[in-house]
Formats: sequence, structure tokens, C-alpha cells
Amino acid sequence: MQNMYRTRHTALILCSLLGCHDTAQQASAQTSISAVQSRSHSDSTKAESVRGNTASYRLTSNDTVLIQVFQEDELTNTARIGKDGTIAFPLIGTIQIGGHSVSEATSILTQALREYLLHPQVSIRIVDYSKKRFTVLGQVNRPGTFDLPDENPLNLLEGIGLAGGYSRIANPSKVTVKRQTPGGDQVFHLDAKQMAKSNKAPSFQIQAGDTVIVAESLF
Repeated sequence: MQNMYRTRHTALILCSLLGCHDTAQQASAQTSISAVQSRSHSDSTKAESVRGNTASYRLTSNDTVLIQVFQEDELTNTARIGKDGTIAFPLIGTIQIGGHSVSEATSILTQALREYLLHPQVSIRIVDYSKKRFTVLGQVNRPGTFDLPDENPLNLLEGIGLAGGYSRIANPSKVTVKRQTPGGDQVFHLDAKQMAKSNKAPSFQIQAGDTVIVAESLF
């Protein structure tokens, strides 16, 4: 009963943001919220399996990895990836694995160790993921910095939701995302209101280091 109340309450908040005026729109909003809650529950129950499936995950700075070489116990090493994407490893010295998948990093280390070992068999396991964070400012209820999921993508609307949703004077049609890249800063001007209204509107994926700014309504 309590969960049903929360779902209805959240649906009413969504309606106030999107301007729902009739029962059908309210029902649609409640259905959308229920779907999001269902997906969230599913994501939670699958968290361990997602962490175990690192095939598509790219190693990044501050990730900690356990590296083992078969029958070479003295080479077992736990290393935290530096800001430049490198680790220090016995025999090899400094080597770049950041930006690569676990499989690719394994191949890189295996190739490097062939100069010292006949048939090295390397295994790499991620033991601690770096905390990737983003910031939400402007007209939201709880501005601040938040953690990104380890591997699951987070879109703009979900990011604003983590910040407590829009404030009373927010303008969801004017959301700015500032992003730092190796090639220079990027600025995206987005219409989050349109994204929320239309399933066909393209979603915007938040990346680590992004700053989301929700503008104030002038009316």
C-alpha cells in the first residue's frame, strides 16, 4: 500500500512538471513511473551480474585491478590505475592499460611479459571501480555532486531526478551540460521537457565530470 502511495505521489509530481491536465495523462504518467521503478528493481537485482560482465567496460583512472600470472605467484599484483592510465608492474615497469577493456589489457600485459616468460598466462580482475561523479546545479531541489553507476548508463532525466527533480521556478526546456574533453570544453544546450514528453526524443547520456545546469524560468 505504501509503495502504491509513493508511485501515485511521484506520478503527480511528474504531471506537475509536464503539465498534465486530465485523468488519461495522469494515468500515463503513473504507468511511466511504475515502469521506471520496475527497471530500477531489475537493475538492482542484476547488479552483481553486471559487475561481473566486464566485456564492454573500459578501464579508467582510479580503478583497482588484481593481476595474476599463472604459476608466477611473485608477479601477483594489485594496482590502482593512475590519472594517465598507467600502472606499475613487476619486470615490465610502467604500462598503459587505461582506456582498454579487461580483455585488451590482458593481451597487452601478456605481450609485454613474453620478453621475460616463455608462455605467460595473465588474468585481470577489477576489484574496485573508480567513483565517477557528475554535478547538478541551478533550479533543482538538491543541487550537488552525485556518483554515476559503475557500468550502467545514466541519462539526463535520471541525473536530474537524483538531484531531487526541478525546483518550483525551474525551466526544464533550458538545461545546459558542460563537459571537459581532451580536445577542449563542450557545451550542450538541451530541452529536458521535450525529452520527458516524447519517447522519440533522443536521450542524453551523462558522463563523468559533467556539470548539469537547470535554468530558472523567467515567468
